[in-house]
Amino acid sequence: MAWEDTFKSWGAAPGATEQQKMENAETAIRKAIKANARLSSMDISIIPQGSYKSRTNVRNDSDVDICVCLNSTFFTRYPTGKAREDYGNVAGSITFAEFKNLVQKALEDYFDKANVTRGNKAFDIHSNTYRVDADVVPAFAYKYYYGDGYSDYHQPEGVCFLADDGIKIVNWPLQTYENCKNKQNTTGQRYRKVTRILKRLRNKMQEENIAAAEDIPSFLIQSMVWGAPDGHFNRDTYTADVRAVLAHCFNETLPGGNHAKLAEVNNMKYILGAHQPCTREKVHAFFSAAWDRIGFK
Repeated sequence: MAWEDTFKSWGAAPGATEQQKMENAETAIRKAIKANARLSSMDISIIPQGSYKSRTNVRNDSDVDICVCLNSTFFTRYPTGKAREDYGNVAGSITFAEFKNLVQKALEDYFDKANVTRGNKAFDIHSNTYRVDADVVPAFAYKYYYGDGYSDYHQPEGVCFLADDGIKIVNWPLQTYENCKNKQNTTGQRYRKVTRILKRLRNKMQEENIAAAEDIPSFLIQSMVWGAPDGHFNRDTYTADVRAVLAHCFNETLPGGNHAKLAEVNNMKYILGAHQPCTREKVHAFFSAAWDRIGFK
């Protein structure tokens, strides 16, 4: 197989028509939230996120991930021994469950109930000829307090939501986007291409029923590629880039590797640990199988 030609194709961004359908989905979601009288009066940010915002989505496999974030009510993390009164905060005026139900009603009113499916974490807006599939995640802002002063917390803020099964999840979409953009610039515009290539390779391995490729999240791949040194990119060929990045990912996830300190693209959370579904062994097995599938020696 002529991998260099394949990698050039796999590394390309979605075409103009597909990109337009993604933008149509985002626009429609914004209109749905604005059309709801109660939501339109709230301090809400519509935050594109995931591979759509990072522009690491692959051709013919694109969806849109949108966070509907309420800013006026927020989740917090306080230092030990501190409480909201120490920072001038008061109880919120709406529960997260109430907010999520409001978002659900807005989406169902705009798109019709038949086109909206409520999942554990997000609402799935089904595709049509005009737009791609979209995931809508309701969230509150998240403030991470770390000191005694009134304004001592990380900026910009994260977002936080409660899944229907009760699990609390904190994400950092703004940091993810900025770090992705910076990595793209420091790698000669190759970061997104290599990320897309490895996502397409995973998809192909799944089609071939290679077990090591099952249940490997796209964001995990994106984060592992982000952690590779800048010098592993922008080499003479795409194949050389892929080889260098795969070798790095393989070595970092060895038992003696630096896997305990591997960070997500946001640089706020670790890739591996009890809070993540994928184990070191599983991630290592994927990169090992990917290396073998290409035929690197």
